[in-house]
Amino acid sequence: MEVFKDPEDGKLDMSDFLINYHGFIPVAQLVTEPALGGIGVMLTPIFIQPNKHQDMGEFVPPDITAAFAGITGNKTWGVGAMRIASLPKHKLKYRLGAVYGDANLDFYRNIFQLGERKFGFNFNTTAAFASVLRQVGDTQLFIGLEYLYLHNKVKPDFGLGELPLPDFVDEKALDNNLSGLGVVLEFDKRDNVFTPNTGLYITSDFKVNAGWTGSDYDYQNFNVAAFQYFKFTPKLVSGFRAEGRFQFNEAPFYFKPGISMRGVPMARYQGDQTYVVETEQRFDFTDRWSAVGFVGAAKATSQELSFSEADLVYNYGTGFRYLIARKFGIRTGIDVAWSNEDFGWYIVFGSAWNNRN
Repeated sequence: MEVFKDPEDGKLDMSDFLINYHGFIPVAQLVTEPALGGIGVMLTPIFIQPNKHQDMGEFVPPDITAAFAGITGNKTWGVGAMRIASLPKHKLKYRLGAVYGDANLDFYRNIFQLGERKFGFNFNTTAAFASVLRQVGDTQLFIGLEYLYLHNKVKPDFGLGELPLPDFVDEKALDNNLSGLGVVLEFDKRDNVFTPNTGLYITSDFKVNAGWTGSDYDYQNFNVAAFQYFKFTPKLVSGFRAEGRFQFNEAPFYFKPGISMRGVPMARYQGDQTYVVETEQRFDFTDRWSAVGFVGAAKATSQELSFSEADLVYNYGTGFRYLIARKFGIRTGIDVAWSNEDFGWYIVFGSAWNNRN
């Protein structure tokens, strides 16, 4: 059908279908996260529309609405929806989201004289998220507030019948409310929000969970991340990521900062602080097809484990991309990744770093 072809090169492209027919990209995505069983499927219709108020040559991100439903090989399932949009006339941008799901996750801890051990848990979770940011003057700096609510019911699933809870789990962690209110700063000079070619993106937030916010736990999180993209040649795009996550006071075990990189299972490496550096190189063989390669390193530290003592976690991998919506700069493809002890493969929509930040 002509609607799915780009008039410039005649190749498969979803841009006109999204813009002129208010269509959606029907992402039938395989879930390949090792921590969720390594295989599953998630259906995600993604509606993308150019913002109606483009501002005199300044890039205004498109409005995005999406829903999802998925199930994985370890019987994890979930449904949810999200909306990301801008109101340039009022210098505002906002995000809204809600999720309900049932997840089975493994957490790892080093046990004295036994070494690393795996503990399985089942999570029944209801979550809602909202943020509103306002532009500062005519800059690309935004400041605002965000709120995150989670209700969690947690069941140990150690596979060995009734066992005492391990030391890192308290009774309150098995049924609780987490309710965090925070301040967010964002600086965004990327040329597009999906698969950037150039520009700098910095995001930082400080969030408080306390009795006055409606939380059963009293702790704080500070996160900061920077992403820089260079187009050194017409065909080579180099991306660099640096990220730190810091937690103060005692949060439930499953909400500890964890290292987030391709090839590293979720919650495999947790601590009070995590540090990540990573680079991704993309080479565009043609206007449509690209190859990527990436490598990174990270550490998770705590009061008991200093930076020098913490294990060095690394990842490396490769993949390919196809420019599926030229007018939005959206590339999609598949990555394969290795880390210290694990392997994973991922279907990527936009930037892999968007999914993990």
